[in-house]
Amino acid sequence: MIKTNVMIRNLFAKLQQHLDKKEFTIITGARQTGKSTLMRQLSEYCKQNAVPNVFLNLENKQVLNDLDMSPIHILSYLPDTESKIVVFIDEVQYLKEPSNFLKLLYDEYAHKLKIVATGSSAFYLDKSFKDSLAGRKRIFWLSPCSFDEYLALRGKNDLLQELVEIQKNNRYKSLKIAILQQEWELFMLFGGYPAVITEPDHKEKILRLAEIRDSFLKRDILEAGVQNETAFYNLFQLLASQTGNLLNTNELSSTLRIKNETVANYLYILQKCFHITLIKPFSRNLRKELTKMPKVYLHDNGMRNSLLNNFQPIAERIDRGMLWENTVFSLLCEKHSINEIFFWRTADDNEVDFVLPKGYVDGNGDVHKNGDTFSFKAIIANAKGSLPGATVQVRLNETYSTTVTIGEDGVGLGTIEAPGYSWNIANFYTRPNIQGASGILFAYDIYTTGKCVRR
Repeated sequence: MIKTNVMIRNLFAKLQQHLDKKEFTIITGARQTGKSTLMRQLSEYCKQNAVPNVFLNLENKQVLNDLDMSPIHILSYLPDTESKIVVFIDEVQYLKEPSNFLKLLYDEYAHKLKIVATGSSAFYLDKSFKDSLAGRKRIFWLSPCSFDEYLALRGKNDLLQELVEIQKNNRYKSLKIAILQQEWELFMLFGGYPAVITEPDHKEKILRLAEIRDSFLKRDILEAGVQNETAFYNLFQLLASQTGNLLNTNELSSTLRIKNETVANYLYILQKCFHITLIKPFSRNLRKELTKMPKVYLHDNGMRNSLLNNFQPIAERIDRGMLWENTVFSLLCEKHSINEIFFWRTADDNEVDFVLPKGYVDGNGDVHKNGDTFSFKAIIANAKGSLPGATVQVRLNETYSTTVTIGEDGVGLGTIEAPGYSWNIANFYTRPNIQGASGILFAYDIYTTGKCVRR
C-alpha cells in the first residue's frame, strides 16, 4: 500500500493493476478532478516497489519542445535499466500531435516502456484519437469524488467507517446518521471537486466553484475552438436547469437562436469535456434508441448549482427532485459504465428514471448476460500476418479490446476485461469477403466466439 497521508481515490487500484498491461493507460476526466495528483501517487507507488519510472510534466516548455521535435527524444529521459520503464506524462494534450506521439511509441517501443498519461478535453476532441490508438490504450475516467472519497478527503474517517457499516448491514442502526445526513447535504450542494471539498468555509466553496466554472470552462471553450462563447455558456446553464429532462435540440436552438448543428457541436464538446452525459431511452430496437430524445445529466452537482447560482438548502429548493435525480445518476456511474444506464418512458409519459440491463452492453447496444455465449465480428486493427498465425485486435467497443493470435483451426484464446464482466474468447472462424481472395488476412471477415462471465 502506498505510504502517504493523502486520500487515495477509488480508481487507484484499477490503475495500479493496469501498470502490468501492455496497453498504454490514459487517465481522463474534467479539469480539477485530481488526475495529476492521482498519477503522482502512482509514481510514488512505483518508487516504493522498485519499478523504474519517470514523471514528465508537459507544462515544462523545455520538455514539451523536445518531445514535439521527435517522439523518440523521450528515450533520453529514461533511466539506464534493462527493465521496462513506466513513463508518466502529465498534460499530454500540449503536444502538437499527441495521438501520433503515443501511436509511434507503442508500435516501436512498447517492449521498453509503458506510458501512463493524463490529458484534458482537447486531447479527446481529436477525432483521430479513437482510431489511431485502437487496441493500444485503455481509458480510465476519473470523475469528481464520490461520497466515500468526500468523507475521506474531509478527514471524516469515523463517518466513513460508519458508512461502510451501514452499507454492509441494512439492519444496522447508526447513532451518527444525523451527522452523515448533514455531510450528505453538503456533498449534494457543493459537489465532488477536491479543491471545493477541502475548503472549510461555505462562501469560499462557492467562490472556488465559480473559479472552476469560469476559468477552466473558458479553457475548454478556447481549446475546443468555440466561437460563440456566450451561446455555449447559456446552453450549459439551460442544461443545468433541465437536469433529468428530455433534451430537445430544436427547442434549444430556438431558445438560443443558434443553428441545430451548432447546438449538436456544443453538446458534443460538453460531453467530451466531461461536464454532461446524455443517456438513451431503453429499447429492444436499436434504431428507436438512437433516434429518440435522450435525457441530460451533469457530472457534478456543485457545478450544476454554480451554473444556477443556487446553494439553498435542499428542503427549500423547488428543483430538489432534479438535484436528487442527478445525484442518483452520479451514484450509478460509480458502479456501471455510462453505456449501461438507460431510462424508460411510455407514450403517455409514464417514466422509469433509470434502467440497468442485467448484463453488459457491447458496442452494438446488445445486452449480454452472465454465461451467455456470443459471436460478433472482430474489429481488425493493427492486424499482422496471414492465417494461421495472424494477430488481430478483438474489440468489444472503442474502450475494451485485446490482442489475440489466431492459431491452427481458428483457436485463439484471450480475454476482454469490461466493467463487471469478462469476455473469454474461445476461437475464431472466417468467411471470405467480397474480394474472394484466399490466404490473406484482409480477404476475410473474421468472427469470434466465446462466453460472457460476470466477475
